[in-house]
Amino acid sequence: MEPTELPDDIYEQIESLSEAGNECSDDDDFEGAIENWRRALALLPEPQLDWVAATWLYASLGDAYYQSADFEMAKDALFTALNCPEGQGNPFIHYMLGKTLLRLDDAGAIDELLRAYMLDGVDIFDGDEDEGPDCLQLLQDRGLVDE
Repeated sequence: MEPTELPDDIYEQIESLSEAGNECSDDDDFEGAIENWRRALALLPEPQLDWVAATWLYASLGDAYYQSADFEMAKDALFTALNCPEGQGNPFIHYMLGKTLLRLDDAGAIDELLRAYMLDGVDIFDGDEDEGPDCLQLLQDRGLVDE
């Protein structure tokens, strides 16, 4: 059974904490971002992974852990995000998971980067000036994409 919408008061608290997390992340305060997003997750009714909000909160956590170079925690958060509503169709989650798995020397990295490409094309790589070109090159070197 699909959950209905979150009650307004819970939704507003989650939105507020999510925005606070985004602001921390924008200021490179990843510890503060993680704290706010974890507090927001704690507000989700059980089963927490059935809510769409869990998808973007876990994806955000994965990104913050990645930026903090805590790649094991990033991997866990991103795999969790994949298992939340709409996670499988989210190119950002696949892209971040691919980058994370690369850092962990996990062969699954190429599969995740290819999934991101299949969902969003070259745009997902172009949006990441630092690592996007290298990630796209990995797919090109393996003959998986032509661009």
